Amino acid sequence: MAHIHLRRTRHTSDLRRYWKVMTLSERFEQVIAAVLGVIVAVVILLALWELLRLVVNTLVLQHQNVLDHSVFQKLFGAILTLLIAMEFQHSIIKVIERREHIIQTKIVILIALLALARKFIILDMSSTTPMMLLALSVGVVALGAVYWLIEQRDAIRIDQEATPTVTGSNGTRARTQAPHPRDGNGA
Repeated sequence: MAHIHLRRTRHTSDLRRYWKVMTLSERFEQVIAAVLGVIVAVVILLALWELLRLVVNTLVLQHQNVLDHSVFQKLFGAILTLLIAMEFQHSIIKVIERREHIIQTKIVILIALLALARKFIILDMSSTTPMMLLALSVGVVALGAVYWLIEQRDAIRIDQEATPTVTGSNGTRARTQAPHPRDGNGA
């Protein structure tokens, strides 16, 4: 628990220090992010309350079978809605703590994937057209591909940042090839 208090104290002092040098636009962004954070936190608490009520009402009071498809749809639809809101809250907190300047594209793609997964779970197959299923499936594949591409780009960036550069005698800079851990030790 002490590390949480230290992190909050450090964040508060960082925000005070940065507030003095922030532009008006950056201050506005911070205030909006903080207000959004509070609103999303309230929505998360209300969604959690509704989920708890749904679980107690459905499984305890009405003794419905969790394996019944409609019960499963209701419960996991509510759980995924809560997870989507929590992921959105996490991205807002990153902005507030200035770990990210803006909400990252990767987070938006992940939230969209979660929303589509939720849609598939709560989908009523008896009234869903094949075209709707195809459209949702294409959306999942497209978002998954974009997410994968972003991950690949981030991995390349991390590799490039980790690879040291050397300056040659003529002043040019070049990246050195970092030795692989297995190279040179016979393992």
